[in-house]
Amino acid sequence: MRSSPDPALSASSNAMLARARTTFDIEAAAVLGLKQRIGASFVQAVQKILEVRGRVVVMGMGKSGHVGRKIAATLASTGTPAMFVHPAEASHGDLGMIKPVDLVLAISNSGEVDELTVILPVVKRQGVPLIAITGRVDSTLAHHADIVLDSGVEKEACPLNLAPTASTTAQMAMGDALAVALLDARGFGTEDFARSHPGGALGRKLLTHVGDVMRSGDAVPRVVSGASFSELMREMSSKGLGATAVVDREGRAIGIFTDGDLRRQIETGADLRALTAADVMHVGPRTLRADALAAEAAELMEQHRITSVLVIDAAGVLIGALSINDLMRAKVI
Repeated sequence: MRSSPDPALSASSNAMLARARTTFDIEAAAVLGLKQRIGASFVQAVQKILEVRGRVVVMGMGKSGHVGRKIAATLASTGTPAMFVHPAEASHGDLGMIKPVDLVLAISNSGEVDELTVILPVVKRQGVPLIAITGRVDSTLAHHADIVLDSGVEKEACPLNLAPTASTTAQMAMGDALAVALLDARGFGTEDFARSHPGGALGRKLLTHVGDVMRSGDAVPRVVSGASFSELMREMSSKGLGATAVVDREGRAIGIFTDGDLRRQIETGADLRALTAADVMHVGPRTLRADALAAEAAELMEQHRITSVLVIDAAGVLIGALSINDLMRAKVI
């Protein structure tokens, strides 16, 4: 539905908005046009890339080169080893980066850019498979390619029909479609994605385990069940967790006492000095194993509205503790 001019804006402002909306329409149509045209050649391209023992070498000049860099990065981060090689540099030595076990993915709207077409015969002589993403299926690039993916558009969004706009959007979409189809075919999952993005938020959530961020050794507040209330408070205050574990003689976690439990005990008016840890502890504390994901600890805390959990081994022996602040420092949450 076409938006009406905004009477609160000047004529020039409305013209800008109209041009932007036209751009969206043209580029959306370009992408939807790809949807109608892909078929057997797309399937062949995916299968050919899956067979490659080396890397997908993406090439392109100018704006297509910028698109190519992004496609290479997307492929590499989703399970398909890839790199970008500049065609102009390739003819001056960088062709040595391309090995017979690799595959070249060449991008050019016209399919006639000199820096690219001049090296195509050399690539073919090496026996390297060539997939082309091009807007002209009768071009020199398409002629040399083993598989051609048609990324042609009716017109550019540029009012002069000159600046690569809709055509580069179509190239980008085709590259994304390849990457996603390959990702799916490889069974590439969230943990695989996290391994290639260890510095990102998803990587931290899927790669950080409780054992990586928990407090351990003397940093873990703990008292035996027979400890006096005064001993319990000294331990909790000195370790700064806002809680202390209560363990049996074998070191198994049997309870926990928190700041919240202290407030509730004070409200009862009981003589706390006469009580032991066993008298005031919360039985059946929430626990996790050290090999659990730190994200699981965050979910457990949120679910039960608690701020700390105890970490135990297979025998139930206390080996660590973790607070919501520890997770925040590790940027898990």
